Amino acid sequence: MTEVENKLIIGTAPDSWGVWFADDPKQTPWERFLDEVAESGYKWIELGPYGYLPNDPTRLAEELKQRDLKVTAGTVFTAFHRGLDQWETAWEPARKVAELTAAMGGEHIVVIPAMWRDDVTGEAVESGQLTEKAWSDLFTGHNRLGKTLLEDFGLKQQFHSHADSHVGAQEDIETLLAATDSKYLNLCLDTGHAEYCGASSLELIKNYPDRIGYLHLKQINPDILKKVNEENMTWAAANLAGVMTEPPNGLPDLRAVIEAVEALNRPIFGIVEQDMYPVAFDVPMPIAKRTRNYLLSCGSRTAVN
Repeated sequence: MTEVENKLIIGTAPDSWGVWFADDPKQTPWERFLDEVAESGYKWIELGPYGYLPNDPTRLAEELKQRDLKVTAGTVFTAFHRGLDQWETAWEPARKVAELTAAMGGEHIVVIPAMWRDDVTGEAVESGQLTEKAWSDLFTGHNRLGKTLLEDFGLKQQFHSHADSHVGAQEDIETLLAATDSKYLNLCLDTGHAEYCGASSLELIKNYPDRIGYLHLKQINPDILKKVNEENMTWAAANLAGVMTEPPNGLPDLRAVIEAVEALNRPIFGIVEQDMYPVAFDVPMPIAKRTRNYLLSCGSRTAVN
């Protein structure tokens, strides 16, 4: 078991270094990312976009060992609401991520649903509302994915509600939880995306304590979120506008979130994931250090290892 004792273990992700893609010249090179994560005092990371870090398990394991780092999770993307035939589209990339995650000793797969409008142009690529059949296909696909990940790789599916997707608001998340099997799907509770979509992290923790499987810890600037909603901005445009903010300057109150999670009295990972693409290479590490220190001050059983 990688998670030890009943602690909230704080880690970080490539996203906090401005990494959204497998390869992009605007992104921090992967070697620098790993070096700066270690220098910032973190011990746990996510893999980020598949192909950003080395895909060869032997090489990646050596790179991590050199820096005393370990992996919590990989990330995959799905669009099961578009029909049961989406399984073939989703599974091949998911299998690759699962193989690498398991080889690195990770225990979780963070699963992000497709967005209903183009992240660049803002144009709708499909309806923002799901039909009854689309909801049913969504549930079926995620139950199947979670079962396959668990049985084939020993990995736990952690569903990440997301801005500009069909599962973001409180009602959406509750609908998903009510219709899926807790053996195969729990929440990656992303505090920033929840806040962005009007969901309450504290209410989700209180009402669904057994379904909180993993955390992404981030905050939203409420003044910029007001502008985002008034202007119907895309998630990408909102990020460029600065909707993400460095803790503890935004919402939700991460101290309250951490206290609520610690009260669950079980081990859980809380990954710092402050979206910053694109960002100058010298910006992320000071923020990462300050965020780490702040989060560690929020709870009595919050640690980096």
